[in-house]
Amino acid sequence: MEGGFEGNNESNKHPPCYTLEWSLWQLLDSILPTGGFAHSLGLETAIQARLVNTPEDLETFVIQLLQNTGSLLLPFVYATTISNDTTSLHKLNMTLDAMLTNEVARKASTAQGSALLRIAAAMFTELPSLKAMRQESMATQANSFHHAPIFGLVCGLLGLSPDISQRAYLFITLRDVISAATRLNLIGPQGGAVLQHRVACTAEKILMKWRNRDVEDACQTAPLIDAVQGCHGYLFSRMFCS
Repeated sequence: MEGGFEGNNESNKHPPCYTLEWSLWQLLDSILPTGGFAHSLGLETAIQARLVNTPEDLETFVIQLLQNTGSLLLPFVYATTISNDTTSLHKLNMTLDAMLTNEVARKASTAQGSALLRIAAAMFTELPSLKAMRQESMATQANSFHHAPIFGLVCGLLGLSPDISQRAYLFITLRDVISAATRLNLIGPQGGAVLQHRVACTAEKILMKWRNRDVEDACQTAPLIDAVQGCHGYLFSRMFCS
């Protein structure tokens, strides 16, 4: 009896290692409290501006948003995935901050990035560098990190490949905007799932077009979405922060 009990204790210990898929799935899980579902990525403003009225308009908006994410943000995800040191992170963070001319998008990006760094530092204790980066940023009061470079940083430290990290970033963008469309009653839950599956092939093509690009090549491809999102603060009533 006693020997069997000790054996059960040994089997209940946390395994010393596990596949990277577990960490990736947790990063992509909607339960991860990074605040992504508090933002509509400009969709709420586009609906009130009558730029998106139907499910067909929504699909066009989603594809344009993915294109813009691929052209503007994937280079930053890629850069921090392959070079995940503090110096590179601060440089890339300042560069992206200067490139985001839309104040609403800038605040949304830093809110989610700072939240992701906080959660990742507490969650992935096997990566002490994350905790050190967070403590250093809090000590210098430079803790407004953008989401794209922090996401790439976490993926790189976990050992995920650049292709997987960039594909994952496009996925969470697609996931969040369709979730926002569902809560805005533009599309139902089933319709949202169908749309997400249908757009997945286009998202993969966007990834193939924009993956592994240098930060110097980052650019806006959907300036209308950027302009519309910047008007979010002027909405009379709104559900989302951006």
